[in-house]
Amino acid sequence: MTTLFLVGTPIGNLADITYRAIDTLQQVDLIACEDTRVTRKLCNHYDIKTPLKSYHEHNKDQQTDYMIEQLLSGIDIALVSDAGLPLISDPGYELVVEARQHDIKVETIPGPNAGLTALMASGLPSYTYTFLGFLPRKDKEKQNVLSERMFQSSTLIIYESPHRVTDTLKVIDKIDSQRRVSLGRELTKKFEQIVTADVNTLLTMLQNSEIPLKGEFVILIEGAEAEISTTWFDDMSIEEHVDYYIKEKNIKPKAAIKMVAEDRQSRTSEIYNIYHQVD
Repeated sequence: MTTLFLVGTPIGNLADITYRAIDTLQQVDLIACEDTRVTRKLCNHYDIKTPLKSYHEHNKDQQTDYMIEQLLSGIDIALVSDAGLPLISDPGYELVVEARQHDIKVETIPGPNAGLTALMASGLPSYTYTFLGFLPRKDKEKQNVLSERMFQSSTLIIYESPHRVTDTLKVIDKIDSQRRVSLGRELTKKFEQIVTADVNTLLTMLQNSEIPLKGEFVILIEGAEAEISTTWFDDMSIEEHVDYYIKEKNIKPKAAIKMVAEDRQSRTSEIYNIYHQVD
């Protein structure tokens, strides 16, 4: 059966590729890639002779039709990104949808991911996380997204270019200057750097070139702490709560029980039975 392979490629260190990925890239008839110059370096390193075909954000509509035609004719194709996993903040979604609609087999060859690589070493909570990819470029739109997302409990994973990382941190600072943030750059390479601190510290380090503005960045934002809802009667028993209203409001137990039921969002009968010790 003809197959569309989704192949993960290294995010920096060329050694971070699986035997299966190399074998797949050698065996398929065609490799669809974002930038043929980037993928050719990988292919030359591993002596992969498979022809390359450009498939990127600006030609994906036209090329998707071409790829489907080739797949239907019996040609196996591997889709790769310049770095990391195809479809994850990279082109390929439309191609996969079309392939599935034509009953073409889609097979994934796992590989590195920049967001998870940074998360593992960041020291930020990794049990739950939300991948946002690239944020809008305009500060107002960016702030709208972050204002909503930063008050969720999961760690946020964002991709950012070196040209916009400072502006993005300034937007984060406006929303919550105390939130812990991690910056990862040059991941898996010789000068890999992952720094976790409050936003102001990171901005100072960028300004002082302690964190060079080189390479693609991963920004991780710690999730918001859940606010614990407390009420003035939390430490009271139901009996104490009813007695409080009887004394303070100078009302009868029946009225006090009704008020307690409203406070606690319970049935009046339940409060009555507890207060009067009715089994």
